[in-house]
Amino acid sequence: MKFFLIAGEPSGDLLGAALMAGLKELVPDTSFEGIGGPAMQAEGLQSLFPMEELSLMGIWEVLPKYFHLKRRIAQTAEAVISAAPDALITIDSPDFCLRVARLVRASRPDLRTIHYVAPSVWAWRPGRAKKMAQVIDHVLAILPFEPPLMQAAGMSCDFVGHPIATAPTASPEDAAAFRATHAIPADAPLILCLPGSRRSEITRLADRFGKALALLQQDVPQMRVVLPTVPWLADDLRGMTADWPTPPLIIDGKDDKRAAFSAADLALAASGTVSLELAANRVPMVIGYDMAPLSRWIIGMMVKTDTVTLVNLVSETRAVPEFLGRDCQPEPLAKALKQVLDHPQAQLEAMDLTMQRLGKGGEAPGLRAARSVLSAITAR
Repeated sequence: MKFFLIAGEPSGDLLGAALMAGLKELVPDTSFEGIGGPAMQAEGLQSLFPMEELSLMGIWEVLPKYFHLKRRIAQTAEAVISAAPDALITIDSPDFCLRVARLVRASRPDLRTIHYVAPSVWAWRPGRAKKMAQVIDHVLAILPFEPPLMQAAGMSCDFVGHPIATAPTASPEDAAAFRATHAIPADAPLILCLPGSRRSEITRLADRFGKALALLQQDVPQMRVVLPTVPWLADDLRGMTADWPTPPLIIDGKDDKRAAFSAADLALAASGTVSLELAANRVPMVIGYDMAPLSRWIIGMMVKTDTVTLVNLVSETRAVPEFLGRDCQPEPLAKALKQVLDHPQAQLEAMDLTMQRLGKGGEAPGLRAARSVLSAITAR
């Protein structure tokens, strides 16, 4: 069998690589063409062009590249048609992927099209699903409540598990070694500060998070703060946190981050998938987030749910306190952190339920996704 896959982000590259491995396990003579990063290339994909060309976010990043991206869309669609695969599998990155799928559908209406990662229509812009159904036949969902929403829009859909549910976590020994290496006493509450992975996020949130942690430290003087980040933001964060009452320990290595998550007692985090990473490590949390006033107003008009935290949504609880927009202020954040630190049990139960519902202990998501792809092809 032959598949054409397209991924445009590092997270999609990892999903694509796991799917490719699953397909090769089920159908050993499978071949691949498409666009992907190092993980997919390690599974045998020769990328049509560097995936990094598609890893753009925000209107001001995309505008200068508009005509180049338009050419890449046409080039990719032509490559799909020329390859004549058994299916086109697009992975997240809908702005690029669905435009390719639309061109392919116009030329090859018989070609099976599959999209990995459902759009978050449960949160905002529900019309996206019906629009996607014009060019996509089948969806691989990573959240358990998404299949009915995709099916209502006219696509078949399987929940295939979330990769976080089977991702490795650090051992208790690794956690103890992390504390020892950084001279953090075993009985000192360890707080993770996670103000985001984009410069715009940390610029907006770091000061508020720092003030909230300073207030918490008045009640918990022995606490220590660790701030995991990515290498290209580490220096910025050192500057932003230099005047905190107790500057945090800033780490930017993957192994250190995994051990820090395992060692932590509490987290103050920006909204996003990091809430699932914390849940996988059973770290109670408080979520805070804000954006530019215009973006805040636009998103506020479109959001359909009373919570954006995935642990709350998947567990069908509201165990994780969240403070969004104007509510993201140091005083309420600090008060919630102290309450969660003193009474974590409800959150721990919600996090355990979340991981169970996301597929913990079950078949690997890549293999489940591969089974779903093969079933979708044969079902036609």
